[in-house]
Amino acid sequence: MAAPGSDIEHGYPHLDTVRAAITALYHRLSRDTVDTFGLSVVPGDVAFADQDDLYLGVQRVARVMVQHLRLPDARMIVSFREMRHAGNVELAAGPEYFIELNSRFKTHRRDIGAALAHEVTHVYLHRLDLSFPGTRDNEILTDTTAAYLGTGWLLLDAYRQDSVSSQKLGYLTPEEFGYVLAMRALLFDEDPSPWFTSPQAYEAYTKGLELARRERARPPLTAAGWTGRRRYAKERRAAQSGHPSPTGGDSSGGGSAAGGTAAGDYAFDAGPPLSVSFPCPTCRQRIRVPVRGRLRARCGLCRTVLECDT
Repeated sequence: MAAPGSDIEHGYPHLDTVRAAITALYHRLSRDTVDTFGLSVVPGDVAFADQDDLYLGVQRVARVMVQHLRLPDARMIVSFREMRHAGNVELAAGPEYFIELNSRFKTHRRDIGAALAHEVTHVYLHRLDLSFPGTRDNEILTDTTAAYLGTGWLLLDAYRQDSVSSQKLGYLTPEEFGYVLAMRALLFDEDPSPWFTSPQAYEAYTKGLELARRERARPPLTAAGWTGRRRYAKERRAAQSGHPSPTGGDSSGGGSAAGGTAAGDYAFDAGPPLSVSFPCPTCRQRIRVPVRGRLRARCGLCRTVLECDT
């Protein structure tokens, strides 16, 4: 949690880890299980008025998170104490889990749902035995999972900034939260934007949505625009001739040199036969298909069917 007046990081510095987290989630859960999270936690279920009893209200919101993530026999015991971070959870064998929240939330109750979304997701991932090495990457996995499975929009909504103070919960930047929420929105045809009470959160979501939509309009997908298709055709000719294009790829929309492995874009493999690999726009797993014109590809991980022009 950012301290009042502190600088908040923006942009996409953790994007590779975020994408890896989405892929790992599909590997661990399967597409069928991901599809069971098609409805997000709604604002009314986590509303917390000042006149509500603090501890009864916290237990109620924690129960909402447990039920949403389908955690069996998981009882959350929540307390408050002074600490640097927004919260902490003791990951034991269960069935009881002890969560500590920053004492600040006693008087900032609107963000208790956001803090609990993160901590209960830690429990969920612990139960799944899914983790990334290192604290930083594991926290990014937790934020990404919360956002992708329907509770993490609260974490983005807790991002607020004005001339004298700032606050952000979680380890993702606001734009990265927006990107993950947009990936979810495009998968489930869900629009979380009416739920945001923070104008800064809404702005971050729209930026993430722009990036997620661009990923669905890159070669070799048929939805790619004219500029991308032209560049793709140039690099395909270079790959077919055995002379790699000097133009390297990146994760913002360009192509990659023949034989390249740019994680965010396509890459040609001379074969034979000549093939192209690219990340699935749904789960980010790389897909490899032959270069032979229009074809329909199906992702082996998330089963998304993609229209391609290779």
